[in-house]
Amino acid sequence: MPEHTPEALALACAQAMLARDAASQGLGIELLDAGPGSARLGMTVRADMIQGHGTCHGGYLFALADSAFAFACNSYDEAAVALGCNIDYVAPARRGDQLVAQASEQSRKGRTGNYDVRIENQHGELIALFHGKSYKVRGSVLAPETAHD
Repeated sequence: MPEHTPEALALACAQAMLARDAASQGLGIELLDAGPGSARLGMTVRADMIQGHGTCHGGYLFALADSAFAFACNSYDEAAVALGCNIDYVAPARRGDQLVAQASEQSRKGRTGNYDVRIENQHGELIALFHGKSYKVRGSVLAPETAHD
């Protein structure tokens, strides 16, 4: 695939972001796929992610969804940050579950965008629904600047 295609650009942006993302790496989050306005990430629920009720702590689910959102909204090589996010927990995730977060762009105009993320387990069961609003800042994903507005 030529380097200038939107698909190749989105994948390069996602790979660059993950390489700099110590938080996602520390959670064992893996990049499964990326495209223009979309990203698909995976994460296995580990023992250290289990809360007092015996299920995955919601913060880890939020982090997985937030990373998928970030990779999707930065897929055009235009740096973007979260303006706001929310999540609805639908079902519990359990130790050993293989989670997949699929982010998809719903709108993108001017400096803002809206993205939905769906987290499912290895059985295709819905675990959480996330919505994020992005805000485009100055700079490139592939050539990041140190200052943002």
